[in-house]
Amino acid sequence: MTAKTTGLAARCCAFLLTGGLLAMLSPSPAAAAVPEHTTAEAGNPFVDGWYADPDIALYDGAYWVFPTTSRPYDQQTHLDAFSSTDLVHWTKHGEVLAKEDISWAERAMWAPAPIERNGKYYLYFAANDIQSDSQPGGIGVAVADRPEGPYEDAIGRPLISAFHNGAQPIDQDVFIDDDGQAYMYYGGWGHANVVKLNPDMTSLGTFADGSTYKEITPADYVEGPQMFKRGGKYYLMWSEGGWTGPDYSVSYAISDSPTGPFEKIDKVLAQDPAVAKGSGHNSVVNVPGTDIWYIFYHRRPLGETDGNHRQLAYDRMHFRTDGTIRRIEMKVRDNFADGNALGWKTYGGSWAATGGRYRAGRSLGGKALLDTNFADFTYDADVTPASGRGDAGLVFRASRPGTGVDSYTGYYAGIGPDGKVVLGRVNDSWTPLGTARASVTPGSAHRLRVTAVGSSIKVYVDDLTTPEISVTDDTYRSGANGVRVFDNAASFDDVAISPAS
Repeated sequence: MTAKTTGLAARCCAFLLTGGLLAMLSPSPAAAAVPEHTTAEAGNPFVDGWYADPDIALYDGAYWVFPTTSRPYDQQTHLDAFSSTDLVHWTKHGEVLAKEDISWAERAMWAPAPIERNGKYYLYFAANDIQSDSQPGGIGVAVADRPEGPYEDAIGRPLISAFHNGAQPIDQDVFIDDDGQAYMYYGGWGHANVVKLNPDMTSLGTFADGSTYKEITPADYVEGPQMFKRGGKYYLMWSEGGWTGPDYSVSYAISDSPTGPFEKIDKVLAQDPAVAKGSGHNSVVNVPGTDIWYIFYHRRPLGETDGNHRQLAYDRMHFRTDGTIRRIEMKVRDNFADGNALGWKTYGGSWAATGGRYRAGRSLGGKALLDTNFADFTYDADVTPASGRGDAGLVFRASRPGTGVDSYTGYYAGIGPDGKVVLGRVNDSWTPLGTARASVTPGSAHRLRVTAVGSSIKVYVDDLTTPEISVTDDTYRSGANGVRVFDNAASFDDVAISPAS
């Protein structure tokens, strides 16, 4: 045994007798939990306000989302950012870049694309919405020493200021390959280009043939390209349809090269008439060290007609064994772990999202609804009624909501602290459809489930295999989902609504 090995052995023994023993006696700090969710479990939208075109980056263990501020065009004059370590709790960083910081920006700024290199944080953006080469504007680049900025113009002019191959210089995405080569994918007006970025990230390189702009437009491409790499393959995603219409959607292609060719495989994200419309302009993130992927995108609530009323959402993205992407399901979930109730609209009563629950004070018919329009579904929630009179539960297939005891049309299933289970039809008045008895403990959570398929409506309490109430009624066939109290206070948690299988 050499002296070096002997010293190592001695140090190992010392560790076992001291540090190793201390480690067994003293718990080590818990590692950060891997954010493995089926969707935004605490609810979509995951941040407050009208935003669009989210691009996501991972900086030092934190997820950073940079979106467009979705306002009337000439009011889109600044960019905000949001950060999170768990994809649940989000911190807003206001005005990381503003029009005043860019000397050549005259109108809107939108579609930011973040990336880090060599300790610098770059933010690429579109400005001015140029319609021809004679107008000033295009794609710019700002730089900062921190993810939250402040960002400042890196070159004092647009990086790309003209149309090439018919592509309007907008909607850029930046990708750094495993060999260190950076690429920018961009383009509107139905054309997509890819360019090389030099190591300084503020100038353009050339391809082997001497060209700078390489067209890669796939079938049905409109705008919003996004590039990522998985399993050695290059995935190009893009948006189709009109950005103000319900047909806005996302498709993708796979290639062996970052420059294509890219042949369309499928549409993977589109509107769901039960959940949201106009879903598109996405980005993608992979949780490091896992095969967990999320797609971030914007969408428009069903009840909104203003083209700028867009919200940020994310859902889980799954791959088949051959590497193709399964269709994205826009799930409806809310466990209120983020301490808010974004997406819920209240009608009477007092409501607050605190302590990981949605809490309602005692009222005669206070309700909160999601902007959904499910016909056939399974609707689950944990309902905790307070002691006293009345009941609390789930509203479904609802429309025409207002403030008042029975100010809506639709159905309601509730449980009371006395163990009574009720199901009724509502049309500004109450029509009982069924009652039952169940074991209900005031102050304890009970899983309440409603399944509705056609005219069949079933209500379950805790036992999700045998319904407490089963009726047939086809008065209302679709509508919004929500929660309600009647002459009682209650809390609600782990809301989940899914299409009926």
